[in-house]
Amino acid sequence: MHEMGLMEDALQMVSEDAEKRGIERVDKISLIVGDLSNVLPDALRFAFEAFRQTEEIPRISTHTCLEIIKERGLARCVLCGKEYEPTEYLALCPDCDMPFGVIQSGETFKIESYEGS
Repeated sequence: MHEMGLMEDALQMVSEDAEKRGIERVDKISLIVGDLSNVLPDALRFAFEAFRQTEEIPRISTHTCLEIIKERGLARCVLCGKEYEPTEYLALCPDCDMPFGVIQSGETFKIESYEGS
């Protein structure tokens, strides 16, 4: 489950940035997770709960909450121009059935923001 490592890295980055800004405790973290990012939101939530309960990462504690903002996967066919939601990373166009879809969105995994005091 690579989500444990991803969550640990994200929490460390938030904690380090909060320290630089003089923020003592992080109340909320918002992450953007794309449908095509190969990151499972439920596994991220599980990892977050594990780290939150241990309070091993400074400024992250049991009161910190997590928001996951889902980014929809979207592709555009370079042959016919059709825009569609791919079901896999190999984006087959539903109109012309050709594998020439270019991913427009849905690959994102990033920290959108955090709040603290």
